[in-house]
Amino acid sequence: MADLSVENSLPPFYKPLKSRAPMDALFETPAFEYSPKTSRAFCAAMRAALAYQGRRAPVLKALYKAEGFDPASVRSERDMRNIPFLFVAALKERDLTTLPYSKIVLELKSSGTSGQRSRMQLDRGSLMRVRRMAWKVFEGLRLTDERAHDYICFTYDPEVAVDLGTAWTDKLLSGFTKKGEIFYTFRWSKSRNDFYFDIEGAVSAMKKFEDAGGLVRLVGFPAFALKLTEEFKKRFGRYPRLNPASSVVTGGGWKTMSDEAMDKKIYRKVLADKLGIPAENVRDLFGMVEHGVPYVDCRLGNFHIPNYGRVIVRHPGTLAPLGYGKKGLLQFITPYLSSYPSLSVLSSDFGLVRERCRCGLPGPVLEIHGRAGVKKLKGCAISAATML
Repeated sequence: MADLSVENSLPPFYKPLKSRAPMDALFETPAFEYSPKTSRAFCAAMRAALAYQGRRAPVLKALYKAEGFDPASVRSERDMRNIPFLFVAALKERDLTTLPYSKIVLELKSSGTSGQRSRMQLDRGSLMRVRRMAWKVFEGLRLTDERAHDYICFTYDPEVAVDLGTAWTDKLLSGFTKKGEIFYTFRWSKSRNDFYFDIEGAVSAMKKFEDAGGLVRLVGFPAFALKLTEEFKKRFGRYPRLNPASSVVTGGGWKTMSDEAMDKKIYRKVLADKLGIPAENVRDLFGMVEHGVPYVDCRLGNFHIPNYGRVIVRHPGTLAPLGYGKKGLLQFITPYLSSYPSLSVLSSDFGLVRERCRCGLPGPVLEIHGRAGVKKLKGCAISAATML
């Protein structure tokens, strides 16, 4: 069965990949080192991935032929803009798996309860690379730790939600430190035949972790973290006071809760104050199940683009590539996949790319400015919002 249980048979993600093939070698380079060497590694990995899937994925084979594209033409960073893309909606509406299903070890889906659901099917090699990539990104941002952390995860219990992307992501993230106790707040109700937000259990877990005085990390949808602090105050007459070295990694956005959403920089300060931790310990993560590359905040709260993906901003009318600082549709590129043809995806997200960040970490940063169009594509946070 292609579900989360496959993780039990894989080597630890903190150990280097053994293969030196271009698609694997890239993920042994530093996540935030931008140099001629890492650029060559990225280009080599893209050529290999594009060629591999171009021979096997019917949709890419037809696309390359229609656009006269040859994977061998990707020799430099400038050539990335010439890589044909699939629109994200095609990945929601069609089964485009490149390999036979017998080769798929994990299938991940978004958690929308109706409408379009995203999916990603991973063979063993793709899964090994995406796990390694996530570890290297968090390591590069100094978010890994050999000390034990207790976790409150605002996502679905992975023992039940065996194929949901958010459940897989948060299970992975909880492995980036030594694990203490883990509490998943979205519990399964047999009587309701659905998940529910176990706010009582979450408050109890928070109090238990506070009393223990150890390190705590909150992971998941941002609205639920605020909800927990408010419920804690209702019960105990004050906000929780966590170990100051504790941290938060939010992800998934606000979606239908736009009336409750707040500027990310303000959110960081508000939540940090309510937990008794520094604002720089509250980080956000942007990702797409169709793309897989994690874009994670630095200490200043900016999404950094790791050396395992590229983001091209395109004009929404002409689709011409735009430069730094100009807002448009975001095209996401990555070479880790050998099982699904989303090597180059044009998303429904508006945003821009800036050349650098004041934090001193090398490389460009990504700004997300919301969804394009008048109809929202149903995603994980929209489904989760029904539980608030």
